[in-house]
Amino acid sequence: MATPFLHMDSELPGLPIVYSSKLWPGLTISKYERHLLLQSPHMLDALSSSIHGGGMVRLDRAVNIYVDRHYASSEPAKDIYQLLEEWGQPVHQTAGLLTAVKLQHAAIQEEEADGAVVFCCTTAGVSNGARAGSARTVFSSGYTPGTINIMLFIAGNITSYALVNAVQTAVEAKTAALQDLGVRDAENGLCATGTTTDAIIVGASGCAADGTDAKRIHAYAGTATKLGDRIGRLVYETVTESLYASGYKDRGRTQ
Repeated sequence: MATPFLHMDSELPGLPIVYSSKLWPGLTISKYERHLLLQSPHMLDALSSSIHGGGMVRLDRAVNIYVDRHYASSEPAKDIYQLLEEWGQPVHQTAGLLTAVKLQHAAIQEEEADGAVVFCCTTAGVSNGARAGSARTVFSSGYTPGTINIMLFIAGNITSYALVNAVQTAVEAKTAALQDLGVRDAENGLCATGTTTDAIIVGASGCAADGTDAKRIHAYAGTATKLGDRIGRLVYETVTESLYASGYKDRGRTQ
């Protein structure tokens, strides 16, 4: 289901809306009033640009936290840390993102790929679309919330360099989606490659979805591999679906 939180209601007031993976037993994503919580039943080796829990880390969950689009903070990592403590989440095994996109507009896709399972959740907005490589206004301090946040969990055994490859493939797919939708740099009108505040988390379990030993090691995750193909298509689809859910009207696909 592409945008499950547009069509699901909580069973009881105050409880989260929970979407359970159809392919990865125990993996869930829960929508609370203020945040999305993506939780894996296994610890993951992750590569992330998240404000909290970023870099090369071990984690089993990620949160995408909603903030007002006017949010600006000199200490966003501290803000996330305090919220994680308030919500009872283990701060040292959680990656934290910030978004101004409404959480019900999150898009989710999952598929099996050559013995691995790929699960992708994206929140996307393009009000600050930007083109990398073009001269533009830059900022030296402060933080504004991420506009395209991608959370990508993989049940499978992949090498550390394939993890980097997976990030590369995901970002290429994001850019392809924006270009096909006609998203433009807000300053110069050129095709956008992203926005000014995008973030991504890619994590891999090192085992099969059921927790048993993976049958193969994925050495690569580029577009010529089955794993990379799935990563690219799921990121492309979730970026597109999240933008459509938020009411974005494309300017005409290029293909």
